[in-house]
Order: sequence, then C-alpha cells, then structure tokens
Amino acid sequence: MNTVASKSSSDLVREYAQETYISPARRRREKTVTINVGQIQKGVGLQNRVSLVCQALKSEKFLRAHGLKLISETGPPSGQSTTVTYTYEFLDAPPAPAGTDAWDRLRGALKDVFAELGGGEAYLRAERAAFRDASDRK
Repeated sequence: MNTVASKSSSDLVREYAQETYISPARRRREKTVTINVGQIQKGVGLQNRVSLVCQALKSEKFLRAHGLKLISETGPPSGQSTTVTYTYEFLDAPPAPAGTDAWDRLRGALKDVFAELGGGEAYLRAERAAFRDASDRK
C-alpha cells in the first residue's frame, strides 16, 4: 500500500513543515521558527490550497505534536495568502518519538564536554591515571 496516498493533504503539509522547518530549527537549537505558507504549498506540490495549508499550520494537532506556540502571524487581514508567515516558539524539548527509550535519547549528550577534554578516550586515560596515582599514595 502506498503510504503517501493514504495520508491526507493536511498530514502531508504538517509532515513537510516538520521535516523542512521544525526539525532543522531544533537541531540548530533555535528558540523560534518561521514558516511561510507559500513555501509549504509549493514544497508539498499543492495548488490553490492556501486555506488548507493555513489551517494545518495553525492546528492544535500541529502545535501539540511539535511543542510549539504560535507567536505571530503576518500577511493580509484575511489570513489567507501565500504571503502569510507564521512564527512559532519552541515550548520545551520535543516529545520523544514512540519506541525510543531514555538511553537512546541520552546518546551523545556529553559529546561537547568530551571534545573539550580531548575526546572520550583521552578523558578515560586521564581518569585511570589519576585513580592509579591516588591509590599509589595510600
């Protein structure tokens, strides 16, 4: 079964926004992300579906799923145009995808710290040497 054919247009809009805007902004540790309706409509391959794109991007389903708060909406008063741009604020850490456990989410958590110390191996060597020195002094 073709999974794309089974998804609604709104789901495709939300998925495209997540993959193209939300996830990259989270990886860059940004506090906000801005999404333009026209870019989403074009990226998904829709025509004359501005209303659908606007509704999908303002839906509670989209906001809750990605831990977002809509903080601004720019564009014409009608709110229905390819020039409409939404700015969202990340509320907290993204929800953990189903099927991941705590250990998987911790993976790489101290990567920067170990890099500052010369890498994980160098850190362990230094800790072992310090331990041996301390036990030799006893």
